[in-house]
Amino acid sequence: MKIMFIIPRMVGGGAERVISVLSNEFVNRQIGVKILMTAGCDMAYRLDERIEVMQIGGRTGGSIFKRIERIIRMRKVFKQNRDYILVAFEPATAFFTCLAKVGLHMKQVSSERNDPESFPNKKIREYAYLHSDRVVFQTEDAMRYFPKDIQKRGTIIVNPITEKLPEVYTGPRKRTVVAAGRLEEQKNHVNLLYAFKDFLIKFPDYILHLYGQGSLEQELKDLADRLGIRKNVIFEGFHESILNEIKDAGMYVLSSDYEGISNSLLEAMGMGMPVVSTDCPCGGSRMCIQDGVNGFLVPVGQVDALRDAMEKLAGSEELAVRMGREASKVRERFSLQSVVKEWLELLNEI
Repeated sequence: MKIMFIIPRMVGGGAERVISVLSNEFVNRQIGVKILMTAGCDMAYRLDERIEVMQIGGRTGGSIFKRIERIIRMRKVFKQNRDYILVAFEPATAFFTCLAKVGLHMKQVSSERNDPESFPNKKIREYAYLHSDRVVFQTEDAMRYFPKDIQKRGTIIVNPITEKLPEVYTGPRKRTVVAAGRLEEQKNHVNLLYAFKDFLIKFPDYILHLYGQGSLEQELKDLADRLGIRKNVIFEGFHESILNEIKDAGMYVLSSDYEGISNSLLEAMGMGMPVVSTDCPCGGSRMCIQDGVNGFLVPVGQVDALRDAMEKLAGSEELAVRMGREASKVRERFSLQSVVKEWLELLNEI
């Protein structure tokens, strides 16, 4: 078997991390792997030297001519690698892949990585998925969003937890709150900052660590200044390996408006960290968290609910320990080996 993953760039996002984890595991199983980046040359993750990474251009900026040029370059790569199964992450990439492989009789799997409602161009996505051999979804909610003819091509495969995850941490926890993700509107760090401001009234010695980069970084720093909490908020930037840095944090918080399945949330839970997450579409957090048992789920966009959940964890060491212990059980449910097995079964079927 030979597999070519296709994605715009290998920046520090969840889809890119999944590709890197799967690619490294596939080559360890003597499966040929290539990664084709269609809109940049960023590489935020370490890859096995046996994985060939190709890059065919930069962003198109909406230019129809540059998009046509991208399709032509993709087609050239596909012609040279006709024995590969194409695995396209994200809808627009799946659409370009479909166009570039017309007449080449290559197998294609497309993977939906986010809340389907958040994607603006429904028609091109429907075209891409109807012209894919299979479509991978992360949650039942995401698959049910689509018409029956797409659902028939669908299968659900969750994100894997890396085998390099540190052991479950059982020692004393720092008075810190951790969040990891791109500093973009989807992640709603604005609500997290407002909730943290109110949280500091009862727990003034806590520090919030925000890991990630994005277009809203300066805006969020300015907001922290206006709220008077800047000295309690540290913008950490992107870290390829933050797990050992955050394993003893007081809690992990996900404030997103929508998500697929958050890799960072899974990893925090797998290390035994107490967590708070919005119950956001398309149901990924709900798949991981049983509210009040192995974490807290709060409604999207409700600052008070987010603050209250954080206060419950900070105010009760016994509760935090119990929830962290229950959270760590996701290590088995979302293990790399079980997820790789599901991917390989799918790829062998088509």
